[in-house]
Amino acid sequence: MTKREKAVSAVNALKKEYPEALCSLTAMTPFQLLVATRLSAQCTDARVNLVTPALFEKYPDPKSCAEADVGDIEDLIRSCGFFRTKAKDIVEMSQMLLSEFSGEVPDNIDDLTRLPGVGRKTANLICGDVYKKPAVVADTHLIRITNLLGLVETKDPKKVELELRELLPPEESNDFCHRCVLHGRKVCIARRPRCAECCMSSFCRFSKEKDGGSSDNDADA
Repeated sequence: MTKREKAVSAVNALKKEYPEALCSLTAMTPFQLLVATRLSAQCTDARVNLVTPALFEKYPDPKSCAEADVGDIEDLIRSCGFFRTKAKDIVEMSQMLLSEFSGEVPDNIDDLTRLPGVGRKTANLICGDVYKKPAVVADTHLIRITNLLGLVETKDPKKVELELRELLPPEESNDFCHRCVLHGRKVCIARRPRCAECCMSSFCRFSKEKDGGSSDNDADA
């Protein structure tokens, strides 16, 4: 089985297991999703979803955030961790959205990653979820699972993203990433994957090696 064939098998298996490939962050607008994703760094989505209702009630859009007192935002997001840096980024990204993008969230990775605090993971999520473009959100679940499967051989997020772009069907890539998050939380748990319950165990390199089988020596494509 080539890596590309394995990628398609993984897409199909996870699609069957998790028909609804939904982002677990709660947001009503592209801007709110951008902010929520920034808050999710080194923090659980569940915690972010507890924090954002009060934040977005007071600061629902770029204009209100751009004019906000950073200390007030710090108080509202304190439980998310790294709250000082995140609060500063939220205010500064809002100011930049107003000054350079007419208050609209950009639809491409190059412009998105110019925003303070926005990296490729966040940019890909916005491109995929908001603008429905092919995207690869290289979070910890995706990186772990695709390494275990044998699709990639690196933990570097950008390298994982670029390599998976070559393997995944473009129209499936964004949903595949969401499904990997769901699978990583439910079955392929860090440090204790439940291979016996996994819908991908028949073609997963880690599962085969764990059971004493040999690697299938995947081709590159």
